[in-house]
Amino acid sequence: MDKFSVMNAYCRIVERGSFARAAEDLGVSGALLSREIKLLEQSLGCTLLTRTTRSMSPTAQGLAYYDAARDLLGRVARIDEEIRASSGRIQGHLRVNAPSSYGQIVIAPRLPAFMERHPDLTVTLSFDDHVIDMVEQGFDLSIRVRASLPDSTLFARPVAEVGQRLYAAPRYLDRAGAPQSPEALADHATLGFTLADHHRRWQLRHRGSGTVQDVAVTPRMSVGNSLVLRDLLIAGKGIGTLPDFVADPAVAAGTLLPVLPDHALPDRQIFAVTGARLEANAAAAAFVALLKPGETD
Repeated sequence: MDKFSVMNAYCRIVERGSFARAAEDLGVSGALLSREIKLLEQSLGCTLLTRTTRSMSPTAQGLAYYDAARDLLGRVARIDEEIRASSGRIQGHLRVNAPSSYGQIVIAPRLPAFMERHPDLTVTLSFDDHVIDMVEQGFDLSIRVRASLPDSTLFARPVAEVGQRLYAAPRYLDRAGAPQSPEALADHATLGFTLADHHRRWQLRHRGSGTVQDVAVTPRMSVGNSLVLRDLLIAGKGIGTLPDFVADPAVAAGTLLPVLPDHALPDRQIFAVTGARLEANAAAAAFVALLKPGETD
C-alpha cells in the first residue's frame, strides 16, 4: 500500500463525499478505493468512514486523520512545486472552472499558447455560469466574476477588474431614442441577466460627480448567459448591462453603443479561488497568470 497515494485518495473521498466521484477524479475503480481504505483502517486499527447504502461520512477519528493527511500532503505538494518551479517544469492534472462568457472570450484564445508552454500539464476546463462548490466537484481552481466574495475557508485572489455599463444597438436607439438620464430608462425596454446581483436594480454612478442613482427595472426578458444577452441587445431588443470584455468587441464593430456613457455600474473583480494558497500549486498559479491584463501566457 502506497501510503501517500492512499492518503490522497482518502482526502478526495472525504471532500467529494463519495467513493464513486473520488474514483472518477483519480481515474481508478471504486472497488479499488474501497479495498485501499479498508486496508488503511486495518493498519490504523479504527474506522475512518461510516458507510450506508445511501451515504458516507467520516468518523471523529476520520476527520482528525483527514486534517492531518491534508496538511501533510499540502506540505509535500509545496516542496514538489518549489522543486518543479526551480526547474521550470509544471506537470500533473489541473481542474479549472470558469464562467462561460469569460471562458469563451478571454480564456479560450489564450489556451493554445498555455498548452505549448506547459506540455507536461493536462487540464480539465469547465465553463459554468453558476457558482459551484469547487471542493465537492473536485476543482483545483475556480474563476469567479463578482463585486466581492463571501467569507469562506477558500482562498480568493483578485486578478483583474471588469467595468460594467449599459448598452443598446444603434437600431434600438434610432427607434426608441437614447435616454438622457437614469430616470428616462423607465420609458425603455430593458433586458436582464438573471445571475447578476443587479438583475432588477441598476446602481448607476455618474463618472463626473460621483452621484449614485438606483434605478428599478422590469426586464422584458432575462437570461442566464452574457453572450445570449449580448446577442439580444445587438438584435435591438432593448437596453441591458454587459461587462467590458463582452461588450468591447461589439462596440468596436459598431453593433452596440454605450447608453448613458457618463454612468457606469459598480466594477466587478475577476477572482481566482483555490482550496489552498495559490503558491502551493504551480499549475494553478501559471493558469492565473494567464488571466492577468495584457497576458497571452
